Amino acid sequence: MESSDRPRYVLGEELAIRKLVTFYYREMPKWFYTSGEKHDFWEFVYIDNGELEVFTDSGRRHLTQGDIIFYKPNLFHGGRAFNSTAPNLIILSFECNAPCMAFFEDKSFRLHENERLLLSRIVQEGMQSFDPPINSPHLAGCPSKRNGAAFGGDQLIRNYLEILLIELIRKGDTGKDEAKLSSVSVEQQGDEFVSSVVGYLQNNLARSFKFDQLCEEFAISRTRMKALFRAKHGIGVMEYFNRLKIEQAKRLIREGSATVSEIAERLGYSSLHYFSKQFKRIMDMTPSDYARSITARAERIRGKPPETADSEYRDSGTQGSL
Repeated sequence: MESSDRPRYVLGEELAIRKLVTFYYREMPKWFYTSGEKHDFWEFVYIDNGELEVFTDSGRRHLTQGDIIFYKPNLFHGGRAFNSTAPNLIILSFECNAPCMAFFEDKSFRLHENERLLLSRIVQEGMQSFDPPINSPHLAGCPSKRNGAAFGGDQLIRNYLEILLIELIRKGDTGKDEAKLSSVSVEQQGDEFVSSVVGYLQNNLARSFKFDQLCEEFAISRTRMKALFRAKHGIGVMEYFNRLKIEQAKRLIREGSATVSEIAERLGYSSLHYFSKQFKRIMDMTPSDYARSITARAERIRGKPPETADSEYRDSGTQGSL
């Protein structure tokens, strides 16, 4: 049989995403508030840190780190930061007319590890593919392609996003508790150890200790600790600890609960100068510059709740897409 006569299998397509509307990674202040909106495209919000209360035509939901919620086209939705946290949010809106998207109507999920990995890859490509990048305070509206962006970035975003949606549909309705148990059940021994170390670091952000002290605390060799941590996170354990401290510092700055000097002392830095140096190394801006960027962003999108809103929403806040 001639090669041109051989039958071909045509790959099916359950859903396709070809157009993004917005794509943000937002670090919001603790007074973040959006009075609500509706639009003719799909949107999801993932809580990467902090807590969020959202309200839609069908009611209110309290979401925490690891949760994702979908808004179908023309669904009224809004929300606010919750429990005085300064949430980090991934907000992505897109067009998709596939019938299977009905699965996501009025649903929220807690993502499993493999789903979080897909989302992190979408975010990573968004950081590299667009100008300004998706975490820039200057980004507003539809993203724009960056000159010199890596080959295939748009296609990877599209593919990862389609795979994420397919995986969620395949998984079906999964409650938060089940997702937590499933995530723990698939952990390997090395991952469990690294998770224990991460938990220890998160609970001791005010401390300042050396690598040898950490190895002694967990009764593990320096070589083994380095290998396990780099395999899981791609960086050394002490650098990871530094980044945890800076993330906490950013959160405290956004919450406005302490001065820069107090934050440095609270996080165990030996001096304000050293804290500022580490902050600038990781964030490419000083703590003061970061605080000004957050304030400027909040001022640009500041709004007031509608008169019909409940009294708990009547405090001034920040308005934006959610």
